[in-house]
Amino acid sequence: MAIHELFAYLRVKDAGRAVEFYKQAFGASELFRLVEPDGRIGHVELKFGDAIVMLSDEYPEMDCYAPDPDGGNGFLIHLHVDDADAMIAAAVEAGARLIRPAQDHFYGERSGTVRDPFGHDWMLGHSIEEVEPDEMQRRYTALMEGERSS
Repeated sequence: MAIHELFAYLRVKDAGRAVEFYKQAFGASELFRLVEPDGRIGHVELKFGDAIVMLSDEYPEMDCYAPDPDGGNGFLIHLHVDDADAMIAAAVEAGARLIRPAQDHFYGERSGTVRDPFGHDWMLGHSIEEVEPDEMQRRYTALMEGERSS
């Protein structure tokens, strides 16, 4: 049995507003949406570059809830972009909260993290160097050993 694709599917408290945020903050484009007669959005597909992200309003009656925008989050979406600093600035301008400012990392990427107004965390990064896995492990070990001695 083969896997053909993997999609992130986000639940939010206001899908219409979320779509507009993702368009403004990240340049996403809407492919289509399915809307109930009362206006609740059951499904939207957004294109982020070559990737598709799906989202909907929450459905408590189906045990589908949006995260708390002020709470912790165990889920992160990583967008690899041309300019992390510019994308982070655009996301914050659109209403995201800065969680971690952009910085250069041992694994060859400059990245930072924002939390969107709907409770989802987004790591926005761009490549600054190619790092082989063995070298990445060496740098990671050195970093972790340095943190333990601090």
